[in-house]
Amino acid sequence: MSIFTFSPSPSLSFFTPPTPPRRSSAFPAATQSSANLNTVAGGLALLWFKHDLRIDDHPALHAAASQFPALIPLYIFDSRLLSRFSDEMLEITLLALEALKRSLRDRGLDLLIKFGDAESVLRELVVEVKATHVFAEEEVEHELCVLMDGVSQTLSSLIQSPNLTVWRTPFYDVKSLEALPASYDEFRKLQLPVSSPLSSPTLPCLRLELNWGTMPTFDALKEFMNSNRLYKPSEDWDSIKNTTAEATVRAKFSKRGSNEKNPSSKESRTERMGKSIFSTQRGVNFLRGGTEGLLNALAAYIRYNEGTSRDDWQALHEMVRNSESRDGGSFIKLFGPAIHLGMISKRRVHYEAIKYEKERNAGFLSPFGYSAGTVAAAVDAVLSSEWYSLMCLKSKGRHLGSLSYRTWRWNGFLVQYTVYGCDGPAMLLVHGFGAFLEHFRDNIHGIAEGGNQVWAITMLGFGSSEKPNIVYSELMWAELLKDFIVQVVGRPVHLVGNSIGGYIVAIVACLWPALVKSIVLINSAGSVIPGYSSLPFNKERQVSVAAWLGARLLLTYLRLKTKDIVKNCYPTRTERADNWLISEMLRASKDPGGLVVLESIFSFDLSVPLNYLLEGLEERVLIIQGMKDPIYNSKAVLAKLKEQCVGVTIKELDAGHCPHDELPKQVNSILCEWILRLETKQKI
Repeated sequence: MSIFTFSPSPSLSFFTPPTPPRRSSAFPAATQSSANLNTVAGGLALLWFKHDLRIDDHPALHAAASQFPALIPLYIFDSRLLSRFSDEMLEITLLALEALKRSLRDRGLDLLIKFGDAESVLRELVVEVKATHVFAEEEVEHELCVLMDGVSQTLSSLIQSPNLTVWRTPFYDVKSLEALPASYDEFRKLQLPVSSPLSSPTLPCLRLELNWGTMPTFDALKEFMNSNRLYKPSEDWDSIKNTTAEATVRAKFSKRGSNEKNPSSKESRTERMGKSIFSTQRGVNFLRGGTEGLLNALAAYIRYNEGTSRDDWQALHEMVRNSESRDGGSFIKLFGPAIHLGMISKRRVHYEAIKYEKERNAGFLSPFGYSAGTVAAAVDAVLSSEWYSLMCLKSKGRHLGSLSYRTWRWNGFLVQYTVYGCDGPAMLLVHGFGAFLEHFRDNIHGIAEGGNQVWAITMLGFGSSEKPNIVYSELMWAELLKDFIVQVVGRPVHLVGNSIGGYIVAIVACLWPALVKSIVLINSAGSVIPGYSSLPFNKERQVSVAAWLGARLLLTYLRLKTKDIVKNCYPTRTERADNWLISEMLRASKDPGGLVVLESIFSFDLSVPLNYLLEGLEERVLIIQGMKDPIYNSKAVLAKLKEQCVGVTIKELDAGHCPHDELPKQVNSILCEWILRLETKQKI
């Protein structure tokens, strides 16, 4: 199989273009030691770096360096690419680019820095340097796929159109994505070998005299992004984007009596960076060393059990101890940003970890597992990440009826969502524990037909979304929803949540009311406590041995009893708990990381009652309650809500725990009427 994967899109097909008319160059004239851009024989390639900021194990760099006498590495500061990043990730990106630029310079090249939209930059650059080929990494995120389509169309419209090569680093030798099984159990049975990484290539010695541009400072980059936004968010939204849920909780608590100041985005950024490998000066030095520095950090990580006298490795080992909130969780915390930015490839991580494991075991791998916990953490993390990447690539263009699956990347993790309807008020549907966006299979269209734009998301840890080795909590999921509203939806929403999803959307409404037009709770989790007046701040949770054991026992029980449990939640229409729904729940439970999510059940903190979370939302709260819920005492719950929550609207239905799926037409009608009433009232 070729190291390149070509997009099936006709716009990426290759052809021999006619010779273009001569254009004047905007670059300085070549010096005697440099090649003239008009006389480069054999063609010139542009290598567009995005999330592949390395020269080690870079298939496109190898191909371009071996096939073309002239090569221009390029990075484009496009606000559409960068607006998805937190301020923390922007700072890390700048450090990563500086390291890449140094690595290229050490090998006789440089990194061309450009600002603007990728389509315009590439169009102008291709014409001016007469590039014959453009290399760009394949994308899975919906917005970036749209951007890549725009780039493809722009380049194909040129008189002399370059070949656009879309590539990816092949972790496995996969012949056909479509042939891959959807079950991780079945996938593992294929026993596909992991491909070996490539070393850094020898780069073309033909140098071009160009205005290579300069790296911006963080403040200059923020100014550029603010001036190039398609829309101007309010100051509240700008602050919300770069403030963590924990910082917001502290600020809200301070308003109830503490002297703590509101969180600034800078403080929040520092708080986030404190959880990655770049949190200390030594950590930043690992990053500034580029891939070599990260390989040094990885070597220290996988050798954690050995101890060391080296100062830099001791610093890394201290980071491991401070980051291990659950077994193996330190790897994602420490190396996640570097892998997301492509500073080090996943198969390089796998190769180094397995090589070390074999060194410890006389060249063999034990069938009973890895000898070091850090080796297991590194290997499991990249194998899991690659599985979800393959599934997202496979799902590109796939539909659920007329709904298309889309992918969004949150904190480096892949999250599935869909949207239907172009105009009208925005509504976001949030599922319960163990479910996924398809649980709203008969709601999305019905609500959209009422003149609304309907979004549905599969939260991290569920369905086809990624299930990383992290500590899951209600605050983490609330922050995910906050970021989804800000980054993807882009405007305030009517939030709808079922079961634990209801409790999480209530947290979102409490912490970030500017994002929420109204809230709808469908058989929501959570209690009602009269007179509750405090919002506790809990530090990051640790996973106990009891939770570890309990998750495994619970998983065994659930796999045996899933059908009975689900049907019991549909007492009025048991046929709605069909085989597809049950089989998809079982499939997702076998995904890598599924057990980790189950552990969260034993550490959920639902101590903050609904009546506290709903304060300030008077006349904007709708309760839809299935009165035959086998999990909650619906009559008692509603009685307390009526007593403690002012101005809530309540709709009782002859249904169980999931009335939106059991009685979709009734729920759709209620939701459409609710939105129409609120939207009409707001316009008056």
